[in-house]
Amino acid sequence: MAQWKLTAEDRFEIEDLYSRYAWGIDLADEELVLSTFAQDGWFDHLWQGKVQGHEAIIANFRSLWTDRQSWWYGRQHIQNTKLFTEREEEGEVDVKLFFQILQFNVDYRNNFVFGIGTRQDHLTKKEGRWLFQSLHVNAWTAFDQVPWKGPLNIQGRPNYQMPPVPEHAERD
Repeated sequence: MAQWKLTAEDRFEIEDLYSRYAWGIDLADEELVLSTFAQDGWFDHLWQGKVQGHEAIIANFRSLWTDRQSWWYGRQHIQNTKLFTEREEEGEVDVKLFFQILQFNVDYRNNFVFGIGTRQDHLTKKEGRWLFQSLHVNAWTAFDQVPWKGPLNIQGRPNYQMPPVPEHAERD
């Protein structure tokens, strides 16, 4: 257990870091995105893999913002239910959280949940401000990606078929 504790001010600054990150990536604001990462920081994401350093990070986001714009435009990253664990070295914190990505569909003009999952981030306080040292995204795209801790005994869905609506049954 660490010999130091996050202050309320630290927690507020960390919440602000997460907000700046979401606003930056969701609105293609390069300056805002880069302001959230340490110079040697990295992220590891399902599709991009591990990307390290400001130049590589912003190149990756530019690709998402332009090459996949129709499914990035109108996106909102929601990051919540954070668990903070102070590391031994003061100014180093691990944060676990849940995330949801809401998406505006430009073709159908509707909204949907694009994805959900968990994150494991390492934050560092450098030059008086909190930054991402690493950001690891665990998007739940398969059964074994949910970090379930309890017994797992999910059984298949019951084999139940709804009877036809009476009006349709009369036609048969």
